[in-house]
Amino acid sequence: MLKSTIDSSTGFEKRFEKIETVIFTDSLSASKSVAKEISDLIRVKQAQKQPCILGLATGSSPKSLYAELVRMHREEGLSFKNVITFNLDEYYPMELDSVHSYVRFMKELLFDKVDILPENYHIPDGTLSKEEIADYCTEYELKIEAVGGIDLQILGIGGNGHIGFNESGSLQNSKTRLVALDHITRVAASNEFLGLSNTPRTAITLGVKKIMEAKRVILLAWGESKSNIIKESVEGPVTNLVPASYLQEHKNATFVLDQSAAHKLTRINTPWLVEKIEWTDASIRKAVLGLAQKIKKPILMLTDSDYIENGMSDLLADKGPAYDINIQIFNKLQHTITGWPGGKPGADDTNRPERKTPAKKRVLIFSPHPDDDIISMGGTFIRLHQQGHEVHVAYQTSGNIAVADSEALRFANFVCDYNEMFGIENNAARKIFDKAIKFLQNKKNSDIDIPEVRHIKGLIRKGEARSTCNYVGIPDRQIHFLEMPFYETGRIEKKPLSTEDIEIVTDIIDRVKPHQIYAAGDLADPHGTHKVCLDAVFESVKNLKSEEYMKDCWLWLYRGAWKEWSIEEIEMAVPLSPDQILEKRYGIFKHQSQKDGVIFQGTDMREFWQRAEERNRETAETYHKMGLATYAAMEAFVRWKF
Repeated sequence: MLKSTIDSSTGFEKRFEKIETVIFTDSLSASKSVAKEISDLIRVKQAQKQPCILGLATGSSPKSLYAELVRMHREEGLSFKNVITFNLDEYYPMELDSVHSYVRFMKELLFDKVDILPENYHIPDGTLSKEEIADYCTEYELKIEAVGGIDLQILGIGGNGHIGFNESGSLQNSKTRLVALDHITRVAASNEFLGLSNTPRTAITLGVKKIMEAKRVILLAWGESKSNIIKESVEGPVTNLVPASYLQEHKNATFVLDQSAAHKLTRINTPWLVEKIEWTDASIRKAVLGLAQKIKKPILMLTDSDYIENGMSDLLADKGPAYDINIQIFNKLQHTITGWPGGKPGADDTNRPERKTPAKKRVLIFSPHPDDDIISMGGTFIRLHQQGHEVHVAYQTSGNIAVADSEALRFANFVCDYNEMFGIENNAARKIFDKAIKFLQNKKNSDIDIPEVRHIKGLIRKGEARSTCNYVGIPDRQIHFLEMPFYETGRIEKKPLSTEDIEIVTDIIDRVKPHQIYAAGDLADPHGTHKVCLDAVFESVKNLKSEEYMKDCWLWLYRGAWKEWSIEEIEMAVPLSPDQILEKRYGIFKHQSQKDGVIFQGTDMREFWQRAEERNRETAETYHKMGLATYAAMEAFVRWKF
């Protein structure tokens, strides 16, 4: 990768960035580019009859990189016999065969699939006694020095800017050591460990000093959730509060990003501050709404001086004065608001987000988990039914890993008690209960639920979803449980999206023949299920686009469970009254297994009903601050054009 001060995709100078950054469309293409650089280095070292010393990372970021290296080994003859590796870190304490072990991670994803010599890979040992760790860490660094140092170090980045497990506060000369994990780091990892209480509090990590001594460093970051810390690391000051910012002082470091991780960078988010741009409707809207939010003024109160003082004089010159631009943006924002998400019959729909015809639409709501529909678009869901549309809900996964063991036991116990109460002889039910309770009583944190337990947990969530639909008024014939196969691993780690998954989604669309599809675009979901489910919807829609009924089908994307659309993105905003907020809340409460203790909490410690209400209120408040009417809450949507 050649360094350049010009971004090849935009032609803009990277004047705000203090680290070389390369942005790719997606993580797969980015990973292939990094894998090519690694393979080239390995081959150069082979030609020189020298070892290639790689520093490797774990976590979600390098998974597609390792998959591409494995492919290169199998299909292109890339040999790893001259490769020596040193991993960044390991949780402590950690058994080698645990599903959470980085030893297991590396062996399953890379080492066991290539021809690297077992004696040539090194991973910090999580089984040591505390008394042994200091000497072990010193020896780990000496091994790196003995082979000439790291030629190329791969890094991920934590939400607080940590590299390895060098948390906020780590010094630039810090050495390999045992560290206490930041609460933010533990919360982020708690998804993998099925709860914060099961998540390790400490880890062994390579120090910042050894990372900075690597001859070449590549940091990988994917997804919207990394965008804020990427901006801080790349454009902010060098500070121990953001250890990744130390890489600004490395002579050969590159951040490799996908578009989502890069979207807060100045040249991407506000390119008019970098170069003269071609102003489009989208960029004008983004610039003006961003300006109004920044200086805390309603749209119609913005002045020419506000534009000029905030780097938007080019917009004034091209499209001004401010008065005309303000009215244009105000009207467009106002037109996004509708109390008729299925379209208002008999009304002029010229400036409405949805069509008035047909007056009664077939609507298909895709819900990745059994509660995403009511959490993220519950008010709209209820209103669509109340306004006479034929609403179908397709629950894409069982959601069974998000049910506590105690809930599964309670449910299984109920079945046995029910049979006993009514004199029903059912030995099979008793055997299932006995098997489930025996497993759960001896279950380790790293154990995967047996099929019987997973099925029980799935039935709990299915019953809750059906209860929500019945509460809204949706008949059973319009409730569809897809149980997409990619999800059914019993682990956070899912199988890749398959043809079978896409066929299941395609089939339900073809059966309903909807005029509207709603799908979860909430890609901040920390365990990735939303992304896979959305990909399945996109692929299915593309497969069906030649069908006659699809020519009149619109696809709306909702958010809300983890993050909301920003105001410049919103194309339909459905206001909720105080009574409708309560109605939505009661619908969420039907999901009792998810209340009073969410297993996959993420970094937001509120329950889902609280998150939804506060985000909906924040959206309404943002509209109000822009100078529009005051509503109690709003649900927001973006239309995907296919």
